[in-house]
Amino acid sequence: MVLQQEHIITFTYYHINALSLHFISNNVKVLYISYDGMTDPLGASQVMPYLCGLAANGHSICLMSFEKQGRYEKGKQGVSAILDAAGIKWFPLSYTSKPPVISTLRDVRTAKKTATSIIQDQRIQMIHCRSYIAALVGLHFQKKKNIPFLFDMRGFWADERVDGGLWNLRNPLYRAVYNFFKKKERQFLVKAAHTVSLTECGKEEILRWNLPGLSAEQITVIPCCTDTKLFKPITDRSAIEVLRKELNIAPTQTVISYLGSLGTWYMAEEMFDFFKIFLNAHPDALFLMITQDEPQQILALAAARGVSEKSLRIRPAARNEVPYLLSLAQANVFFIKPVYSKKASSPTKMGESLSMGIPVICNDGVGDCSRILANGAAGILIKDFSVDAYEQASRRFTELASLDPLSVREVALQQLSLQQGIQRYQNIYSIIESQFSQS
Repeated sequence: MVLQQEHIITFTYYHINALSLHFISNNVKVLYISYDGMTDPLGASQVMPYLCGLAANGHSICLMSFEKQGRYEKGKQGVSAILDAAGIKWFPLSYTSKPPVISTLRDVRTAKKTATSIIQDQRIQMIHCRSYIAALVGLHFQKKKNIPFLFDMRGFWADERVDGGLWNLRNPLYRAVYNFFKKKERQFLVKAAHTVSLTECGKEEILRWNLPGLSAEQITVIPCCTDTKLFKPITDRSAIEVLRKELNIAPTQTVISYLGSLGTWYMAEEMFDFFKIFLNAHPDALFLMITQDEPQQILALAAARGVSEKSLRIRPAARNEVPYLLSLAQANVFFIKPVYSKKASSPTKMGESLSMGIPVICNDGVGDCSRILANGAAGILIKDFSVDAYEQASRRFTELASLDPLSVREVALQQLSLQQGIQRYQNIYSIIESQFSQS
């Protein structure tokens, strides 16, 4: 309930301060389609804040999302309160996961049927599609009713499924599904009124495909942005001291943190390998894992890499607790598999950490991380997963910990802030609105 109230406060800020975005276009009637649920953590952090900001700017927004049953029952009242306060009409649908592929096709059919009613009843002028499943619906109505759609691609989804081991291309079914979505991906890019890429690296890769009729001007980069009003340096030191006592962390101890779940993309073994090397230079150091993952699995993984339980602290956290826990650390570390699909990925945890004034230690080959950290003003970029690279980063840690928190935060404010993301979406809506008003 604390979390729900917190989001209402945060989103209301954008609602009553709409003029702070200083660019107000004509009202656009938008249907936003997300295959992710609003009762999922992703919906709360990476969908609703943007939509509430756009609604505050005068746009009429209908939101269709696919909700997982357990989470929906627990979170629907809080989400409804947030969306109602913003004036957003919510159309939650049931997400199905079994059987694979068939269930998704069934969900797409349901989405098309529901969208048909919404388009007619609400006089929808544009469809905003979050990722590839939603874009199937947007492409359908672009062809059938000439309604423009925004392809908010959120990364190279089909390639992510392969790189993450979710689709084995040796299986004929998954190979066919992969080929289908790679063909559709090009159709989305060519037919969309505009495309959003999470990274400059992803945009550059798309332009190398030389798709007919697609220009750089039709792609806007909007990374995974951070609510910099929630993630900011903590001034309440008493709350920090309470957490120190709870976790048995001495005020003088060196702490590095990790935020989020482990698995699929996040390289837990390599992070523990790094920490083991880090301990050689900083023997009193602790690794604070802020995660909902099962502690025993983490402890077993750490032990297998030679990191003892006494050097670890594992703590789950509600979203409103995360800034306080991050404040215990001098740096936040995350390693992500540097595979092809990660060119188009934007780690949310980077913006959250930098917004707190806390520098990061991460690896090269992921989205725009190398660009953001190029000058060393906000973190250390590890070039490979070698002992030498880990030792170099460990030696530079004193330099990293001495960075001015406000200078680190400024990197997030300039490149990864929620308000900046809302403004970019606002500009895109204005571009699309001018296009269909002239047609």
